[in-house]
Amino acid sequence: MRLCVLGTGYVGLVAGACFSDSGNHVICVDLDKDKVERLEAGIVPIFEPGLEELVIRNTKANRLEFSTDSASAIAGAQIVFIAVGTPSGKDGSLDLKYVFEAVKTVKEKAEKDLLLVLKSTVPVGTATKVRELLIGSNVNIEVVSNPEFLKEGTAVNDFLRPERVVIGCQTANARRVMSDLYAPYVRSGNPIYFMDNSSAEMAKYAANAFLAMKISFINELASLSEKVGADIQEVRKALVSDSRIGNKFLYAGCGYGGSCFPKDVQGLIHVGNQFGMPLEMFRAVHEVNEKQKTVIFEKIRKHFKGDLKGKTVAIWGLSFKPMTDDMREAPSVSLINALIEAQCKVKAYDPVASHEASKLFEGRIEVYENAYDAVSGADALAIMTEWNEFRSPDFEFLKTNLKSAVLFDGRNLFNPESVKAYGLNYYCIGRPDPVL
Repeated sequence: MRLCVLGTGYVGLVAGACFSDSGNHVICVDLDKDKVERLEAGIVPIFEPGLEELVIRNTKANRLEFSTDSASAIAGAQIVFIAVGTPSGKDGSLDLKYVFEAVKTVKEKAEKDLLLVLKSTVPVGTATKVRELLIGSNVNIEVVSNPEFLKEGTAVNDFLRPERVVIGCQTANARRVMSDLYAPYVRSGNPIYFMDNSSAEMAKYAANAFLAMKISFINELASLSEKVGADIQEVRKALVSDSRIGNKFLYAGCGYGGSCFPKDVQGLIHVGNQFGMPLEMFRAVHEVNEKQKTVIFEKIRKHFKGDLKGKTVAIWGLSFKPMTDDMREAPSVSLINALIEAQCKVKAYDPVASHEASKLFEGRIEVYENAYDAVSGADALAIMTEWNEFRSPDFEFLKTNLKSAVLFDGRNLFNPESVKAYGLNYYCIGRPDPVL
């Protein structure tokens, strides 16, 4: 098929590259000329394992193109995907101006019947508004909702081997075309669920809100465990052995971040408010997570008895999760801001997100290319992302080079007694602190 993808952000770029890898001809459109030129040269602006290889391979094979010319891309397409940004406001509402601008462009430039697929995460009811905008078009444009369920760090594999594909549409033609498009990705038998547009839009929010709820649930239990002297790691073992509960997204830590969970939970709350229905459970999920992001800072402040001025804290892990350079809503950002406000010096390291940190904090922290260089001379070390390279550190080096010999573990990577044996004070989440 001939596809057009409007927007080369995370969702659009992954979708375009993966669709082209199955033999489709895809034109990804972006208004940023410099970004388009970099993509044409095989320079991918985000860190996502496997994505750069897909882009280079399919660009060379002429199945994947990048352009600023939306008119010609839309004119030749059977399906147009809208994958533009939907910025979130403070009240949780999404700004859909880029989505609606893209819809108007499609209406103006389409020269033949096509499917218009909403790939961006949008509030429930957006497809209905899009249909209203398309009234008066010279061609038949069918509106399809096709939310993405990609995990940063495994997005390529998630797209090529989806657990499920959700499609909201109204006609048999849209169902047939979308079935054909996704057929190569569900050959192992995973389902394509067809439903109305509103249900498809809701399915996206429901999935992310539920996963966020699981994280806040275990973190709230972790906080209580610390108070009563329980070990959340032991509690978790008993909890996840129940087949009704399962073991995913039930790890105590310093909170969730990224572009999806915070945004979608708040977006769902906003939709509820619009319909006069306060969603108290999801409001609590968000509030618990915001509080959890402060846990490591509070442990640092308590250890140093409130005397943080002039202290140097090393931080390992800046991205909100491993295998991505995304720092949006990352717990590390909350910690760094709190440390700076407390007049601490921050020395930071991340395998791939260091460049993002340098841009975000603009000289207010020191960013290192080596984890141990960041530690040397620091008073304390805080681990905020569970990158594999942090799982077996040189504890002897940490003991020798940390002035206060103290480690704050926001991801519960280690056995407390093992760390204590090296002569380090060790603080983690939801477990008794075996302080020396």
